[in-house]
Order: sequence, then C-alpha cells, then structure tokens
Amino acid sequence: MEFATFILAAQRGYHQSPDSVIRNSIEQTTLSEQAGFNTAWFAEHHFNNYSLVPSPLLMVAHCAGLTSSIRLGTAVCVLPLYQPQRLLAEIGFADVVANGRLELGVGSGYQQFEFDRFGVDVDEAPAVFSEYLDILLKGLKQKIFSHSGHYMQIPPTAISVRTLQKPTPPIWIATASPKTAARAYREGHNLFVTAFHDGLETLGMLRGIIQTAAASEGKKVRDAKISLLRCCYASDDSAEINSYLDNARFQRRLSEALHQRRQQSQDGYLLEETPTHQDLSFDSMRKNLPIGSINRVIDRLLEEIEVLKPDQIAIQTQLGDLNQKTMLRQIELWGDRIIPAVQKSLGQAEA
Repeated sequence: MEFATFILAAQRGYHQSPDSVIRNSIEQTTLSEQAGFNTAWFAEHHFNNYSLVPSPLLMVAHCAGLTSSIRLGTAVCVLPLYQPQRLLAEIGFADVVANGRLELGVGSGYQQFEFDRFGVDVDEAPAVFSEYLDILLKGLKQKIFSHSGHYMQIPPTAISVRTLQKPTPPIWIATASPKTAARAYREGHNLFVTAFHDGLETLGMLRGIIQTAAASEGKKVRDAKISLLRCCYASDDSAEINSYLDNARFQRRLSEALHQRRQQSQDGYLLEETPTHQDLSFDSMRKNLPIGSINRVIDRLLEEIEVLKPDQIAIQTQLGDLNQKTMLRQIELWGDRIIPAVQKSLGQAEA
C-alpha cells in the first residue's frame, strides 16, 4: 500500500497571504518525503481561492529541486484548458528536472467558472479531454507525431525535451465515469478517485464501477493502480479535529459553488463560502471518514481498503486555513505511527 499527500494550496481568507499558502504547501511536500510518503500530488485551479496553483507542473518542477525520492504528481492537469503540444514539452521538462519522478495525472475538469474564462465550453470537456489525451499519448510515444481531429490539427511535430520515463510517465486519470475508466484499462493507465465525504457505501459503488470498467475491456481490476483521495485526520484533541472538519467542509462548499458559478465575486477571486444542502454534520463526517484517534483512523482505513482495494491512499493535507504547524505534525504522525501500522496489518493479512 502506497501513501500520498494531496496538496490543494487553498486560501480561506485575507488573513492568509497567497505567498504563505504556496510556501506552506512546499514545506508540506518536503516533509512528506521525510515522513516516508511515496507521492505528493498537486491540484490545478484558476481565478479563485479554492486552489492557488495554476500549474501543478510548476509545483513539480520547483519541488523536484528540494526533494530526491518522493514521486511528484499532477492531480490533475485539466487537459481542455491547455494546448496539448505545449503541455507535452512541459511534461518532458518536468520529468527531466525531477529525474524521472513525475506522476502525470490528467482530467477533464468540471468548474464552469474556470472554463468560461478560458473560452472553453465545459459541456464539451469530456470530448476535448479524450482527443487531447490522444495527442499526449502520440507525443509521448512517437519521436514525430501529427494529429487531425475535431478540436486540433497538428502537422508533423517533434518534442525537443522528452520524458526520462519511457515510454511515458505513469498516467493517472481522475474519473468516476465508467467510460473513462474503461479507457484507462484499455490503454494501461491508472485511476484517481474520491468518495468526497461519503462513507463505505460510496466506496463500494466506486469499486463496482471499476470492476465493470475492467471487465468491459477483458482486464482484471489489479491491471490498473487505484489511488483514493481521502480526508483523514488523527488526533485525540476534539477542537483540532473540528478545525480540520470545518476546513474540509469549507473546501467542499467552494467546489460545489464553482461547479456552476457564473458570477464574479465582489473582489474578483475570493469566494464566500455558502452552506448547501449537501453539507454533512461533523458527526456524519467523523462517522464516514478516517478521522479520530490514531487507532480509529487505522481501523477505518483498513475497512476502506478492504472495500475499495486501492493501491494508494492520498490524504488531503492542506485545507483552508488549518494551522501549518498542526498540519506538519499530522504529516509526521502519519509517517511515524499510522502508515507503519497499516502496512503491518496489511502484511499480516496477506500472510
């Protein structure tokens, strides 16, 4: 079982400066390596405070110089917002400076507010994503490639800086769509999934979707790696746990608001969080998620692993305005106590 940190780089208010949010995220990445995490994932969002990282590949390139062993991943590059031929060159560059440690996560995106400002129709995002992924695969695998499609025409083209990992870095597709998951199995990609703040029932549904997708391509589920993004937090301090839950709910509210948001906020980019009918109580979140005492977190993780059978758990670290020192202690706690305990339990179960 691999463990990863998922770094959103969110800003909850003006009491956090953008530069401090970014620097805190970088500090969490370097500590994640020291704590023994396998991968650090970086999000991509634009024009709002949900995430301040406009390019996860920039974070990969920067953190590559500060780390030596941890894998560095994009979660995800929103393909419809790119020129794929430029992205190919940046992927190659990032993998080179990371000495072949790039994990390439890609997705179609979902936030209409972002798409409107790039002049891209969010309703066409799945189709654009599919074609642009075709282009990426050509450019990564072929020395000279061309493309003639519905959205893009590219004459014979060569990418000068190519990835160190051959034929490609590991490719992860963020999806809960049966069709896209089937493509992942067909082409040998991995899956990045989330159950948000839901519990075991939703994880069971995800497992069913993945099983169906694999079977549709004549594959076994284990033919692709699965990473589960999860809000997790271990503490005996109820106030500390409530702070984490409050920030997790804040992030979910912003995500839902941006899905269909068409209005500029008053000052341009900082969103006011608004309660929604999808909000869960703290009690429900504690019940659904690996949150609570160390033993509760370990036991819950083992339950979730039994249901979904992922290859990696990506824990959501940086959330809203959660105190940085508290979050750094949490990363260390996972490295010292939780990850070894889960690995030991899984090893004993396999034996």
